[in-house]
Amino acid sequence: MGAEPTWPELLLDFFVMAAVPTVVGGAAVLTLVGLTMWMTAPLRRRRRQRKRTGARTAAG
Repeated sequence: MGAEPTWPELLLDFFVMAAVPTVVGGAAVLTLVGLTMWMTAPLRRRRRQRKRTGARTAAG
């Protein structure tokens, strides 16, 4: 049986254990947001064009 870990070792272990899921989860969230923005880009373009042409005909 080995010696008990010191406080700095325990804190470092805790930090690493907390950082790994945070990094992986953050990357997953950013990926999902980016893919959603990429998939909905054509829809947003169409909406903007419709809004722009609608404003011109109403003002003209």
